[in-house]
Amino acid sequence: MTDPNLTHLYFLLDRSGSMQSIKTDTEGGFDAFIAEQRATPGECRVTLAQFDDEYEEVYRDLPVAEVPPLQLHPRGTTALLDSIGRLIGDAGVRLAGLPEHERPGTVIVGIMTDGQENASREMSHSQIKTLIERQTNDYNWRFLYMGADQDAIEVGARIGVSADHSMTYARGRVGAMMRMTSANISRTRAAAARGADREELDALLAYSQEQRGEAQE
Repeated sequence: MTDPNLTHLYFLLDRSGSMQSIKTDTEGGFDAFIAEQRATPGECRVTLAQFDDEYEEVYRDLPVAEVPPLQLHPRGTTALLDSIGRLIGDAGVRLAGLPEHERPGTVIVGIMTDGQENASREMSHSQIKTLIERQTNDYNWRFLYMGADQDAIEVGARIGVSADHSMTYARGRVGAMMRMTSANISRTRAAAARGADREELDALLAYSQEQRGEAQE
């Protein structure tokens, strides 16, 4: 049995050149997100990867209490699909290598970008959709797609992320979007620890209409 009190948060963060205009807001929003997760009961580990046309794993499997402040250095283009594929593959291999009782009961993957795919060479939308749907259906992973200045629900659907778990946010609302994402994750973690079923966990992680409005004001 996996550990119901352990959550692993995987975060894939766009650092392409277009992120420069929201660099400071993104750093502050992510740091506030981590602070709230530290205050949420239960064990939590965090893996952060950043991408442009290259992929970089900034840190892996860190206890949330040890996560350092975010440093974002925007550059390059947007290899979104290749980066998602790399994160899922690496995470899957590492989790599969753990004894069952050491595996997290809750796995949440957050994908945050402000641009459209324009630089992937290895993975297609259909391949990523297959990967995400497999991890969701077979292993109970949960995915969040957060996209600035785009129809995130449409983009999320192309890669297998449900509409409930996809959020469009305005460039000036990064902090609000991260705050609402953190609140949903905290509720989901608490419910998982008490043994909530899959349907309830999916509902708790979903963005409400009120949250969607606030993210675009």
